[in-house]
Amino acid sequence: MAQTTQHDDTRPRTPSPLEQLAEAHRVGTTFKGWDGNPAQVSPETLVAVLAALGVDASSDDAVARALADTATAAWRSVLPAVVVVRRGDTDPVPLHVPAGADVEFWAVDEDGVRHPGTVGAAVEARTVDGQDLERRDGTLPHGVDLGWHTLHARVDGQESTCAFVVTPDRLSTTAALADHRGWGLMAQLYSVRSAGSWGIGDLADLGRVAQAAAQYRGDFVLVNPLHAAEPVPPVEPSPYLPTTRRYFHPLYLRIEDIPEYADLDTPARTRIEELAAGFAAANTATDLLDRNSSYAAKLEALELLFAVERAAARRQDFDAYRAHQGRGLADFALWSTLAETYPPDALEWRDVGRPGSAAAQAFAERHAGRIEFHAWLQWLLDEQLRDAQQEATDAGMTIGVVHDLAVGVHPSGADAWALQDVLAAGISVGAPPDMFNQLGQDWSQPPWHPDRLAASGYTAFRDMLRNILRHAGGIRVDHILGLFRLWWIPQGEAPGAGAYVYYDHRALIGILALEAERAGAIVVGEDLGVFEPGVQEYLAERGILGTSILWFEQDADGPLPPQAYRKGCLTTVTVHDLPPSAGYLAGEHVALRERLGLLSRPVEEEQAEDRAVQEKFLDLLRDRDLLPDGAAGVPETVEALHAFIGQTPSVLLGVALADAVGERRTQNQPGTNDEYPNWRIPLADADGRAVLVEDLAANRRFASLVASLGLPADPGATGPAA
Repeated sequence: MAQTTQHDDTRPRTPSPLEQLAEAHRVGTTFKGWDGNPAQVSPETLVAVLAALGVDASSDDAVARALADTATAAWRSVLPAVVVVRRGDTDPVPLHVPAGADVEFWAVDEDGVRHPGTVGAAVEARTVDGQDLERRDGTLPHGVDLGWHTLHARVDGQESTCAFVVTPDRLSTTAALADHRGWGLMAQLYSVRSAGSWGIGDLADLGRVAQAAAQYRGDFVLVNPLHAAEPVPPVEPSPYLPTTRRYFHPLYLRIEDIPEYADLDTPARTRIEELAAGFAAANTATDLLDRNSSYAAKLEALELLFAVERAAARRQDFDAYRAHQGRGLADFALWSTLAETYPPDALEWRDVGRPGSAAAQAFAERHAGRIEFHAWLQWLLDEQLRDAQQEATDAGMTIGVVHDLAVGVHPSGADAWALQDVLAAGISVGAPPDMFNQLGQDWSQPPWHPDRLAASGYTAFRDMLRNILRHAGGIRVDHILGLFRLWWIPQGEAPGAGAYVYYDHRALIGILALEAERAGAIVVGEDLGVFEPGVQEYLAERGILGTSILWFEQDADGPLPPQAYRKGCLTTVTVHDLPPSAGYLAGEHVALRERLGLLSRPVEEEQAEDRAVQEKFLDLLRDRDLLPDGAAGVPETVEALHAFIGQTPSVLLGVALADAVGERRTQNQPGTNDEYPNWRIPLADADGRAVLVEDLAANRRFASLVASLGLPADPGATGPAA
């Protein structure tokens, strides 16, 4: 938890009742400012954040009542809301029961096997609401395996239950990397086009990018989040502000790979061929990507394909997929139909209210065909995601496709509607001011409500992870620090006027590890930024890989030498929030922020500091004979930077596809929206020419950059040596 600030060196300030209430609900009352000094959260912010948690702190009397309620809340239920443990844990489960009650305690696992437990003597007594209660500890045997189980307690004949989740102590997939150090590409899929794309990179392109990397013994392709955006154009360009994190964007479908394409009648096939031909020039254009035109054309083609009668086996597969996905898919397809029918501010949304309402059910009955269409799109995506992963592993990749999980979702999107019972209202997630973003950040995303998510048994979190990992070799969790704490900003306030809300990270990290273990996938946590002591160590203990970006790996003495990097890490030279390395070396990140008015000091000072920092890194490369003492060209310098990370002990190395082909332009400038065309930059080379997927295997710059990593060749592999 955050600690309160101190007024002097000897006497800590006594927390006010409001601050005590905030701490009791895991709301931090202080935070570290961008200057490194502790800052106090304002009382107004604490009241607003507590209100979003369902706690009334609007007056002194309300605070006193809430403190009293908080002290006895756990005693009002026999079992906790949920119990999440590591396999082999021996911590008892607290049971709150009437004094002297007859108590029976057991677990039922996923296979229906009953595991009897034992109940100890009373360890604490308390009178709550006039009833004499006691806490007794329940202990289970060690035979309950990994999985999603149920705890039962019978007290004087009345039975209570709660979810019981047994998670791995440590991911076994991470241990496997100890014997196989590997590399992979990092790609913004929408920007990577082929001759057969419709102006935007798609899942067929993903499979072929994987094959190109596998030729040089690449082990994975890490892509931007493929989460679904709006069901019809215009769509949000940022892959990090999706409408849902569980389902995928139909924009990424390869139309011609849908099996029903072969059964189209002549007019429909001709129309789809016309639509595809309209994007031939867009595939090689280097100006801004046009998602909306591509998506509109694909939706027209998909409507024609949806009208084709499916073969019996295909109908059965679709029905099985819908049954497997259950309520989650039904709600998403319903929202998609609502969203294409009514504008976001229409009164009809208020009438529909929430999933399961009478109005929602009536709408679903009237629009059953359209709901089926949106469910069908997700089935097609599921098939093509499966095929892309299969192509990657068939080509020799040991991991394959690694998906990126965004921090949150659009405030008026599918998840915000369908999961409103486990999300906090009136709150946005972001980040406090720091050295890189001195105004702070507001990501416009509603956060998980920690108590309600736990009370639900974490099912929405589990189902999201499970669906992403269905056809993947790994998952990167953007801002994994958000599983420990998130910066909550009350609606209408500036990013700096927020507070940290803390989550049960043991439960969330455990569930992440469990779902990855079951999928045989690795987990990479983006653990950059401001975090509390012990966070990186805890992630490493659970087998979650960290993230190292070369330019950020420095301390007061300057850049870290390669041997100081973490082993359990994905280490890269750059990241999507910085320019590609060629642009970074030219100072584009400073020039761009100056053009956009994002600097808080004169640009000359920023440029001078940036040049000095870069020179320290380049001196380190020269000291290690990776860069000549004289002038070196940009390609040679970029290769030297990659040779440097190749000398680290990190088990995974990432190469940005933009670096591999010489691209200079920035994909995303944090802190901007329309000021810069974020997420709309197509892949091009150093001369500004479009680079297609077909060009990658024979691209000399690509081959040379991969070779600079210095990884040993696998004598059993096929394809060019790295």
